[in-house]
Amino acid sequence: MPPKVNARIPLSMLEAIRRIDTPDDPTDTEYVAELRNKRLGLSDTVYTQIRRYNDAMKRGQEIPFTEAEGLSTLIGRRPDAGELFRSAGSILAKDIYESNSSARRGAIHNLPAFMGKHLALKQLRMIVERYFGGALERTGSTLSFRIGQSAAVNGASGPAGCVFFETAFRELLGHFVGATGEVEHTQCLQRGDAVCEWRTEWRTHNE
Repeated sequence: MPPKVNARIPLSMLEAIRRIDTPDDPTDTEYVAELRNKRLGLSDTVYTQIRRYNDAMKRGQEIPFTEAEGLSTLIGRRPDAGELFRSAGSILAKDIYESNSSARRGAIHNLPAFMGKHLALKQLRMIVERYFGGALERTGSTLSFRIGQSAAVNGASGPAGCVFFETAFRELLGHFVGATGEVEHTQCLQRGDAVCEWRTEWRTHNE
């Protein structure tokens, strides 16, 4: 069966394009048709695809890997690719975090630290597997996040696509445990490694 990706992956990329391509003054898009033609994020195609991915997400349907990869390739050709992938990663992390129930989020933040971290780690592992198709492991005080294939990394040339997952991982840690430490990209598919891997210290902002 051809590989697929969670609909939130391409949805977050399109949302990033839409936000970056939308001018500060919304009246610009109303009166300057040429602007709509030049900015992909303002096109009817992007709005249609955003609706489609939203519908797929609500139904629990996945998107063909090649489709998400093609979108990443399109982003990777833009001069603002790094900014776009970073924005998409931030959008993805926020949306995933907010999709968790308020009760679960409250428990993670309000339980005693050791219990809250245990619950957060369990949730982060589920997120990495479900949304990223990867694996999250803890070894002592080190947390490692690995993915074996990635539409964002495969589609983009150079390290720009890696920024998508690195940003999402870093911000998910911030949302769940308040961690703000450095995330190190230790292995990379673009460099010929078998996986992309990121490592960070597993601790909260209170430690």
